[in-house]
Amino acid sequence: MNLIIIAVVLVVVIGLVAGILLSFASKIFEVKEDQLFIDLRAELPGANCGGCGYAGCDDYAHALSGDKETPCNKCVVGGPDVAKKLAALLGTDAAAAEKKVSFVACNGTKENAKQLYTYDGSINSCKAAKSLFGGTKACKYGCIGLGDCVEACEFDAIHVIDGVAVVGRDYCTSCGACIKVCPQNLISLKPYSGTVNVRCSNEDLGKAAMAVCKTSCIACRMCERVCEHDAVHVTEKNVAVIDNEKCVACGLCAEKCPKHAILNLAAEAKAPAEASA
Repeated sequence: MNLIIIAVVLVVVIGLVAGILLSFASKIFEVKEDQLFIDLRAELPGANCGGCGYAGCDDYAHALSGDKETPCNKCVVGGPDVAKKLAALLGTDAAAAEKKVSFVACNGTKENAKQLYTYDGSINSCKAAKSLFGGTKACKYGCIGLGDCVEACEFDAIHVIDGVAVVGRDYCTSCGACIKVCPQNLISLKPYSGTVNVRCSNEDLGKAAMAVCKTSCIACRMCERVCEHDAVHVTEKNVAVIDNEKCVACGLCAEKCPKHAILNLAAEAKAPAEASA
């Protein structure tokens, strides 16, 4: 009986000593968290859904505290309110907290773009098709349309419609998965309020551009001439680009574009409404 009591007491003593030693060790080897990380993490909802493109809220908070260029509007659950709080902690402009969505700079639908061949490979992939003559379409810059971006998106926010990837703006979480897998580098993040954008990435000039797609930008600079806000310019790559910070969404550039290469979401949404009125 005495041996049992001694054994029990000995185990208890060892446990107490080990606990005390571990307590001291935890203080000595403690890795102190950055206060900015702690504050940022406190504002995040803790859903750990992965919608931001990071492993969880802790990972996103670490990214924000470690790199001030990390967008503070990527929390899908928290939305604009959380984005504004994160922006305040980071000392960034509240405008930077605006939601961003993916945009596909191509309108090479089956009707618009000239087809080179029908891809019937065992691997239904844009990347695989690109290895054959640069893709299925005559435009080497356009959307191949086999859905690598669709497979990569975990939020059902992008679909191939009539041969071109189209983003559902209200479902996009700006995680960037589609951007990473597009072999044509056609997808980029745009401000949600940026409703006017150029749907073309063709770098060829005039006749060459028109030969492969009916709605290709031909670098005519008409958009530049009609814009009163200096919000659109044709780059050295012979493609018009909208500056969303300057654009007031008047839609004049889209209206005057001879090739209809510029998307004006407000006008497209208004047209069906007027037709049904």
